[in-house]
Amino acid sequence: MLLVSLAGFLLAFFIFLLSRWLKAGVWPWLSLVPATLFGYLLHLGLSGEEIREQWEWVPSLDVALSFRLDGLALLFGLVITGVGTLVYLYSANYMKSYVHVARFYAFLSMFMGAMLGMALSDNVITLFIFWELTSITSFFLIGFNHEDSASRKSALVALGITGGGGLFLLAGLVLMGYVGGTYTFSEWLNADAGLFTDHALYPLILVFVLVGAFTKSAQFPFHFWLPGAMKAPTPVSTYLHSATMVKAGVFLLARMSPVLAGHEAWTFSLMLVGGITMLYGAYHSVFRDDLKGILAYSTVSALGILVFLLGIGSPYAVTAAGTFLVVHALYKAALFLITGIIDKKTGTREVSKLAGLRLVMAPV
Repeated sequence: MLLVSLAGFLLAFFIFLLSRWLKAGVWPWLSLVPATLFGYLLHLGLSGEEIREQWEWVPSLDVALSFRLDGLALLFGLVITGVGTLVYLYSANYMKSYVHVARFYAFLSMFMGAMLGMALSDNVITLFIFWELTSITSFFLIGFNHEDSASRKSALVALGITGGGGLFLLAGLVLMGYVGGTYTFSEWLNADAGLFTDHALYPLILVFVLVGAFTKSAQFPFHFWLPGAMKAPTPVSTYLHSATMVKAGVFLLARMSPVLAGHEAWTFSLMLVGGITMLYGAYHSVFRDDLKGILAYSTVSALGILVFLLGIGSPYAVTAAGTFLVVHALYKAALFLITGIIDKKTGTREVSKLAGLRLVMAPV
């Protein structure tokens, strides 16, 4: 599991190291890395066993590099590596006119590694470190067109919102470690029921964790950074803003449900915020003219649906959330990629200007 989490960072290191000598023909082959990770995770998942690994890091603070591959981690790991494989292949052609292609692939690889590390972490402090790495790498990817002031602004807004939410999350995780006596999530699962929900600090823990999750997954009223992040290149929007990063908050809520759910405050908060976000995003997507804007607001709505389902918390609702998470990643990633092709071929993403597209782009 440690190698799986570090694979993206190792790939980024070699890209930076060899960037002067890498040619355009190399970029499609980089997709073999996420494809290999996908196959490896699928192989481990088919065994049906929960896999755990641990290396000591800061024993005095109970911080360890501990990883656990359970059903939730496997689901996210397959989405991250599966969609990542397609994005790596797509980017080889889409980004070929850009000067700093090597830099783009290095940032993309670091982001993939951060997401995998977050999904597989069993120690919540380690999870937080990878969580923040996703914010930092997404900042570089959203602002990749750094000569454009709008791209720089959207990257700063995204980093400010998600990074600020990360500080709340850290406070919540520290309180959970204090109450639970450990920072290892699997040990919380083995503790007595009501370990957190019956504690006097539960309201504070709930607020801190929810703010961290809601900012990352663009829940109302923190939703506005996601449509603004559409200034990023299309492969970035595809990978970060439809399939992976924006679902990190959903992952956190799903991961924390076994220990924080069971209280009416949890159910009410998730259903209220998720419901508002779902309706707000759906309403605004109807009035967008830019294709990526439509996809962005519909993604906000989809994220609201996922949070709403986790708030319900029944076995059927959780199963529906898991199914919809995969379905949304597949169809929304495909729609973003198609939007990128249309933008490249026509020079616009405005729906009002794309009438007769079938005739213009019809195959010969």
